[in-house]
Amino acid sequence: MSEKILIVDDEESIVKVLSIFFEKNKYSVDTASSLAQTYKKIKENSYSIIFLDVNLPDGMSLDYLEKIINISNNTSIVIMTAQDSMQNAINSMKLGAYDYVPKPIDLNNDLLLLTERGVKNTLKNIEISQLRTDLIDSKKEDFQIIGKSSQMQKIFKDIGKISTNDHTVLIRGESGTGKELIAKAIHLNSPNSNGNYVQVNITAIPSELLESELFGYEKGAFTGAEKRKIGRFEEANNGTILLDEIGDMSLDLQSKLLRVLEEKKFYRLGSQKPTSFNSRIIASTNKSLELLVKKNEFRDDLFFRLNTLTVDLPALKDRKSDLPLLLSFFNEKYVSLNGQIKSFDEDVLNIFAKYDWPGNVREFENTIKKLSIMSTNIEISKADVQNYFPNIMKQVNNTNNEINFESLVGYFLNQKNNHVSYETIVNKFKKTLIESSLIKNKGILKKTAEQLEISDKNLGKLIKELNIDTNIFLKL
Repeated sequence: MSEKILIVDDEESIVKVLSIFFEKNKYSVDTASSLAQTYKKIKENSYSIIFLDVNLPDGMSLDYLEKIINISNNTSIVIMTAQDSMQNAINSMKLGAYDYVPKPIDLNNDLLLLTERGVKNTLKNIEISQLRTDLIDSKKEDFQIIGKSSQMQKIFKDIGKISTNDHTVLIRGESGTGKELIAKAIHLNSPNSNGNYVQVNITAIPSELLESELFGYEKGAFTGAEKRKIGRFEEANNGTILLDEIGDMSLDLQSKLLRVLEEKKFYRLGSQKPTSFNSRIIASTNKSLELLVKKNEFRDDLFFRLNTLTVDLPALKDRKSDLPLLLSFFNEKYVSLNGQIKSFDEDVLNIFAKYDWPGNVREFENTIKKLSIMSTNIEISKADVQNYFPNIMKQVNNTNNEINFESLVGYFLNQKNNHVSYETIVNKFKKTLIESSLIKNKGILKKTAEQLEISDKNLGKLIKELNIDTNIFLKL
């Protein structure tokens, strides 16, 4: 989109002065002198920013501001107003105006800065609008999984294949990657989607109560069992049951679950009669079941039974191309918390891209939610991230300053002469470090010692041992 400005005002002198000013600063300018002309212009052209006068011959532009914004594809609109109608302009911002300038307009750098920001805001509005369209297209019964990366596209395809049958599925991924969402997506796209979807968090239920929670019990099965209770498997009959964090299930209960998977029957506690059920079983875990099998903490036969159809979810750090889409989704999701969709400047997006997100999508969502609630700014900036998430800034800053010592050591060890001693490598590091500091400090030994936080005496000793010629650095 070219940076084209529309100036709407019926005073020819103002239009002429503004046109000259913007054209001088490399903007393309179009003009209109009435609401009718404005509608025609914005229907036929795309503008980066619109400067709109309040009083026009055929009406008050503020009365039609919402309509103008919609027709212009959310172009940033700056209201031009006389001092006596300033309050109207402020109120108009609630309807979507980007900013306002008082008349007479001061042609200075502040006006240019406002224009540049308005142009950027228009681009962001267009992007948000497109992302909203993408999100709407991806909706199914208000249920959404966000992602356009190649990793997520593969998972969507896998869901399509898996959903056509009722086989057991194992979903693996770190905490916060969306395993529960994938399980529900499989259910919603399955032939049994009209049945119940039941989710059981293994870690949230005490191990001594988990069996009765899953399979139910008969009246009198134990002290306190005053009536029969239907278990979660029975509740999920003809639907889907998700066993979340299966890796935390006890070995004893694992053996009973294996029998349930094989026979499609279970026993309520206190009953001698099996209960049949017909539902898909989905298990999820954030642990390595293979490692648990090796440590005899998970049954190998149950693992092989579960590991037939698997979905492996990537960590957010491995699909950062989805961050803009996720940002738009969560930003819009929490708009009710502050009444407006906030924008995020480029510095914030760069910070998000550099951060590893150990808590994955869940951490990212909570970050956007907190910024939406806590920041009073329309545009979230680097300062907001520093203020509310110093841990994110700390990791990003550390990443920027990291030295890959493993690569450096690898370089030395992979030289043609493989007989490189420990002392040789250490001395190379020392020499490089001291020489770099000497270059920075123009050969001044005292400054070099201070930077390296060693005494003048020790620095002199090292220079002698490493055969460093300090004279060459004095000439730099």
